[in-house]
Amino acid sequence: MNAQELIQKHKLLECIHCGICTGSCPVSRNAGLNIRKYMREVVAHGDVTVHSQNELWSCTTCATCGIRCPKEIIPYEFLIDIRSLAVEKGQVAATIRDALESTFKNGNPWERIRSKRSEWTQGLEIKHISQGAEMLYFVGCTPAYDPRAQKIARSLAECLGKANVDFGILGVEENCCGSEIYGMGEKGLFEFLVEENMKIFRKHHIERIVTGCPHAFHTFKNRYDQTDFEVQHHTQLLSKVIEEGKLTFSKELKKQVIYHDPCFLGKQNGVYDEPRKAIESIPGVKLLEFDRTRERSLCCEGGGGRMWIDITGPRLAENRVRNATKYGAEILVTACPFCLSTFEDAVKTTGLEGKIQIMDLAELLSLAL
Repeated sequence: MNAQELIQKHKLLECIHCGICTGSCPVSRNAGLNIRKYMREVVAHGDVTVHSQNELWSCTTCATCGIRCPKEIIPYEFLIDIRSLAVEKGQVAATIRDALESTFKNGNPWERIRSKRSEWTQGLEIKHISQGAEMLYFVGCTPAYDPRAQKIARSLAECLGKANVDFGILGVEENCCGSEIYGMGEKGLFEFLVEENMKIFRKHHIERIVTGCPHAFHTFKNRYDQTDFEVQHHTQLLSKVIEEGKLTFSKELKKQVIYHDPCFLGKQNGVYDEPRKAIESIPGVKLLEFDRTRERSLCCEGGGGRMWIDITGPRLAENRVRNATKYGAEILVTACPFCLSTFEDAVKTTGLEGKIQIMDLAELLSLAL
């Protein structure tokens, strides 16, 4: 893609150079990312050169710049296309390259073999979607392989079972949804994953999907360009079965809980109320709120491929866990495996171990069953 194509595709001539995109970017101060500079240089000089790997790969694709832009330009999509050029030229970190290669070979970016994808189900009675289930639980790569995130999958399966939701999984047939592959700029691989996943979904006549990952939810809903199936995030489904009286609690949790809005669930899809309703339904729980919440929520820095590249500097997740303790929270709850991982790392690096717990919504609910 040349400069003129980028200018037309992303409406760069409509940019009024107000600087809101850079000013609102959560990582601009730490990583020096200046989105406006990139756009201006393409327009003024036809320059699509990647000047700084740290700048380019620091973007988390959280969507804040697009939400705030008064001209309705989507700067992070422009940056993704710049990343595509870098990928084509091989100008990527080895960790990014390995994640992309692993996704093509193994169906996941974590360099794990496909046969291990269902290990999280050990000891649980979970059927395959081919056994006539009404809903597919799309687990996702991180909850399938990461030992800590596997607890999310197990907790969600427990909650769905208690609510008598008829669900099944794809097991080793499941592939990466492609969200982070798209965010890293490998759009050819993303399209390949879309084709492969749609073949599998159609093979099993999938009409309803629930996923615990906002990135998969966002991608299926907004990037797959399909009408075959309806997708829900687990916060939406759990809130619904609680409201309908299908999921009830037998235990009281006397805890102060603060909720973090994941970017791909909140900013990008407007899901704010459902997770809060689910938390408030737990007996004994007091729900607290951050100052920066809902559409102003602070990004955890896990999206856009950032799980596979290390950008130096202070972490936003560290600010988030410090603030959570200042508000008096005993548990910081989120609804995204990436947020869970970055916050747990931040608890360790800030010395807050033993002072605050990080949990997914499904884990919190399972404690009260």
